[in-house]
Amino acid sequence: MSRAFTKEQDDVPAGLVERPVSPHRNLVTQNGLRLIEAELARLQTELGQATASGDKASIAHVSRDLRYWTARRETAELNLADQDGDVIRFGMQVTVENEDGRQQSWMIVGEDEAEPSKGTVSHISPLAVALFGKSKGDLVTVNGRGLEIISFKAIN
Repeated sequence: MSRAFTKEQDDVPAGLVERPVSPHRNLVTQNGLRLIEAELARLQTELGQATASGDKASIAHVSRDLRYWTARRETAELNLADQDGDVIRFGMQVTVENEDGRQQSWMIVGEDEAEPSKGTVSHISPLAVALFGKSKGDLVTVNGRGLEIISFKAIN
């Protein structure tokens, strides 16, 4: 077959696949929405630079990420927690105490915003799912560990 009839993919990285988009509702906090918009702006700038330099590999990578974040922005559902809520919901900071008396606080946020090492967990995580609908003093079990809810508040 003549080379004229093949796609020009020589400069596109082999194995570059689309980033998977979660099938779950894309709930976001105000901060999560700001992070998505900042990432879109950064990627648009990066795409312009890659296009200007003619770097096809960078264009492919940035375009792929731009498609992902565009989809996440289009499906984002800003969800603000009720400041006077009497049960735990999305957008709340929750403090729990484990069986050893150690306390930990977690903010329940969107999937793209979650960083457990920084104290944020996704609303679809086992911890968040176990906490939803509970109140101060309630007990939950997550991964075989008993936790008592000490306090919670909206993080808006």
